Amino acid sequence: MRRRPRHRIRAILLSALLLAGCETDPAGTSAPGTPGGPTPSAASTGAAPASVPAPSGTPSPAATGFTSSISPVSAADLGASWHPGCPVGPDQLRLVRVGYRGFDGRPYLGAVVVDRSVAADVVSVFAALYRARFPIRRMTPIAAYGGSDDDSMAADNTSGFNCRDAVSAGPAKWSAHAYGKAIDVNPVENPYLVDGRVLPPAGASYADRDRYRDRPGLAVRGGTLVEAFASVGWQWGGGWRSPDYQHFTATGG
Repeated sequence: MRRRPRHRIRAILLSALLLAGCETDPAGTSAPGTPGGPTPSAASTGAAPASVPAPSGTPSPAATGFTSSISPVSAADLGASWHPGCPVGPDQLRLVRVGYRGFDGRPYLGAVVVDRSVAADVVSVFAALYRARFPIRRMTPIAAYGGSDDDSMAADNTSGFNCRDAVSAGPAKWSAHAYGKAIDVNPVENPYLVDGRVLPPAGASYADRDRYRDRPGLAVRGGTLVEAFASVGWQWGGGWRSPDYQHFTATGG
């Protein structure tokens, strides 16, 4: 289920800092530092609507295969996505850098923050997605969006840790994202449907899963994305009463 921020904190965007270690391509050579890359049209590829920003990351045209790394993070790295009182501290989290395929088919380097106990599983999932050429729009820690889930979703950003409450009818409780044990993938292609709303709004054209199940980047039952996470025991939110198609979790919440 969707998480709302416990605190709205104005923060300096930290994407350059968090992705500073991603300036090397999987072949071990310097990759161009220019963000983004050619983005196919939605009409020709089924990519997200034109209002969604072009992919962000380090293009790696000379890449020869999947690459990954796992490294510690600090409170400064986490920015507004973490604050004292969160259920996990920075020392329990890791920055996982992985290669991924963009909607243009090119290899990119991205990063996601998760709990250290699931970091290896996350590498395994994205290695499988890379081999299957499953497209991802962008992959940047949510600190780059000031901890705003709405802004991250609107950018079609794949993200992990964010210290948020879960939305529920009962007492407030932490979401799986607050523990670093959930990842949202391609939010525009895989929107959250709740109370007659589509989140993010740009995902409205993807709400009909039967009609669009063959479009690139979608999470569908039995599909590449869902099966990759299932292979490490993670659950998918697409079967919930209020489907959260982008949401994958190691805890079930």
